[in-house]
Amino acid sequence: MKVDTGGYPSDVVEVGRSAAGAESDGYDASWVPETTSDPFLGVAIAAERTRRIELGTAIAVAFARNPMTVAVAANDLQLATGGRFMLGLGSQIEPHITKRYSMPWSRPAARMREFVAAIRAIWHSWASGEKPGFRGDFYTHTLMTPFFDPGPNPHGNPPIYLAGVGPRMTRVAGEVADGFLCHGFTTERYLREVTVPALQQGREAAGKSWQGFEISGPSFVVADDEGPRRDDAAARVRRQISFYGSTPAYRPVLDLHGWGDLQDELNALSKRGEWDRMADVVDDEVLHTFAVIGTPEDAAAELLRRYGGVATRIGLSVPIEEDPDRWRKVLDTVRAG
Repeated sequence: MKVDTGGYPSDVVEVGRSAAGAESDGYDASWVPETTSDPFLGVAIAAERTRRIELGTAIAVAFARNPMTVAVAANDLQLATGGRFMLGLGSQIEPHITKRYSMPWSRPAARMREFVAAIRAIWHSWASGEKPGFRGDFYTHTLMTPFFDPGPNPHGNPPIYLAGVGPRMTRVAGEVADGFLCHGFTTERYLREVTVPALQQGREAAGKSWQGFEISGPSFVVADDEGPRRDDAAARVRRQISFYGSTPAYRPVLDLHGWGDLQDELNALSKRGEWDRMADVVDDEVLHTFAVIGTPEDAAAELLRRYGGVATRIGLSVPIEEDPDRWRKVLDTVRAG
């Protein structure tokens, strides 16, 4: 199993230093999220500071952009990284797309399927010299003049990973993507009972095997000996779980475990702006179902037990200031397993 990291600071200037540190520590890939900065810019900075490690966006918000802008950015980063780039895309949820990005929202699974198909059509046009002729329900790309055509990429096209939670988006990922990024708000049971079957349906619908398809498993991990430092890290994870759990789109994960009422409670608190209280309603059973918590040795063993045989890679969100030796124990054990 490959072991990746994505514990980046919010300051985009620090992303390069973090990626260089991840490469030095032996991680297989570094993923840059889209939170307070642009993930494509972060990857570009990281590319200048690294030579071996794979670099990806996890995730770039697809519907805040269009297939052409994403195709161009991904093509540029594939060149800049020397073929080490991975394009990770996600849909986000409707309020963010319509109210934060002021972009259209409709039929997200169908739109994402077409979004990926359009990107691949654009890349094919550049590689082949053929005029693009993509016409879909959401996107149309029929113009490409020589002045704007970068030509074929000498490193080929980057792999496309899709993120998802619900079965519809997950089936689309199995159908059109090269890999799947599990949301952090995923449990072992949900992964095995909902996610993998939906991916299988997508692969079968497209007439594809599992050969070469990657699954990046969920990654709420606290790896430390008992004490205040572990408690503080677990408290941060509890807050993350409460934030994601307040989102109606992620309710199916809680419903599978019989915790649907928790989503109602968290959602109500979020609407009242009581963010500090939300973590208090996430009990220890919920925390330990979503998160792997233990010593580095125990955490590594539990990651392998939960996700071995399913995930081909796992991401560890390691803050830049964390002790690399402690996390290296997790990295080495998981990779060897």
